[in-house]
Amino acid sequence: MTLVAGIDSSTQSCKVVVCDADSGHVAREGRAGHPAGTEVDPEAWWEALQVAIRAAGGLDDVEAVSVGGQQHGMVCLDADGVVIRPALLWNDTRSAAAARELVDEVGAAGWAEATGSVPVASFTVTKLRWLVDHEPEHAARVAAIALPHDWLTWRLRGTGAIGDLTTDRSDASGTGYWSAATDDYRRDLLALALRRTHADDLLLPRVLGPREAGDGGALVLGPGCGDNAGAALGLGLAVGDVLLSVGTSGVVAAVSATPTSDESGAVAGFADATGRHLPLTATLNGSRVLDSAAGLLGVDHEQLAELALAAPVGAGGLVYVPYLEGERTPNLPDATASLHGMTLASLTRENFARAAFEGLLCLLAGGVDAIRRLGVDVDQVTLVGGGARSAALRELAPAVLGLPVRVPPPAEYVALGAARQAAWVLSGVPEPPRWALPDTQLLRADATPQVLDQYRAVADGLGVEV
Repeated sequence: MTLVAGIDSSTQSCKVVVCDADSGHVAREGRAGHPAGTEVDPEAWWEALQVAIRAAGGLDDVEAVSVGGQQHGMVCLDADGVVIRPALLWNDTRSAAAARELVDEVGAAGWAEATGSVPVASFTVTKLRWLVDHEPEHAARVAAIALPHDWLTWRLRGTGAIGDLTTDRSDASGTGYWSAATDDYRRDLLALALRRTHADDLLLPRVLGPREAGDGGALVLGPGCGDNAGAALGLGLAVGDVLLSVGTSGVVAAVSATPTSDESGAVAGFADATGRHLPLTATLNGSRVLDSAAGLLGVDHEQLAELALAAPVGAGGLVYVPYLEGERTPNLPDATASLHGMTLASLTRENFARAAFEGLLCLLAGGVDAIRRLGVDVDQVTLVGGGARSAALRELAPAVLGLPVRVPPPAEYVALGAARQAAWVLSGVPEPPRWALPDTQLLRADATPQVLDQYRAVADGLGVEV
């Protein structure tokens, strides 16, 4: 049996799965935690990877490996390959003002035409502007810029030479200085971010094709991928399928045969891990909306779901707009959450629990609608992530979204996507291996437009278009 491994280095942890290259059957797996916070020393990722590899029984019998990772994180290296400062992660919003500056300097339409996306605080390009403005001594030392999965793949390569950095289309498309439509870096935009006349001297990772191998010594290294592209590959999603991932963030990503460009900034024109495209919206507020509601009510997640399902549709008029950490879609990094419609009758534990679920789903429905407006096919939703374990989220999703919802069994789909990519690279064939897809539950329900109408009316009153 030929074995391959997939790695998911996410915000919260590192997961490793070792799979049969032909069938995708998981032979063994391991995991390790990451430090909390919105900036992290990348060495912590490397240490967690070593722990997770050991927990998965090691890689001595593995022939190929690929790394999936959280997108956008800024890893700056000097000429010797030394990390200059802790990496700023996607959920670090200190570069919100820098994002606004960059959009003003180029124009939203200019950014959308150049890269398919309009920068927000999550994007690497905005973090670089923040760096040059707030830590100029660090910015002056930057010789190479990498993303989390690029850096881990480079460490696995083991050469220590920054010229050996590689990435893939999916992760490069989240930087803000690479175009998924043209497959090229936009060094002019990178120079603009760094307030330089040019950026030709900076080393950027070579962008590998979807099944292009990299040298890892005894191991074949796949190009790797961003986490959402990895999940789409692991789930075998096709054109018309939408990934809805409710984890730390809430992500809506649709597999598309053609690139997208959205000057409103709602949809990022990302690439996927197969050569296609993955237009995506992301919220800062995902499962932590439910975590905080459960904590406030003093219940666990199962009890929170029971409370929510005991309340009527529309939560008795209680509407929760859950911008608990600001928001990315819509782009409101400094916003706060709001609870509306509170009366003696509506303010019950059951209604509050349901309002939390409905508010989260309405937030995500805005992402689905934004992708649809670009002409992207949306046939069904695949619900994954920690939030998908909630019975209430599963039951309410098809009604609020107005779409059929597939719920696959819980699994490490980003790591599985990376492993599938590794098997693809090893095989040398034009298409990814046909691994058996997970058995899924298909959920349908009558739409509840009144829930979305309530939510939109409140959002409109706050001056927010959703």
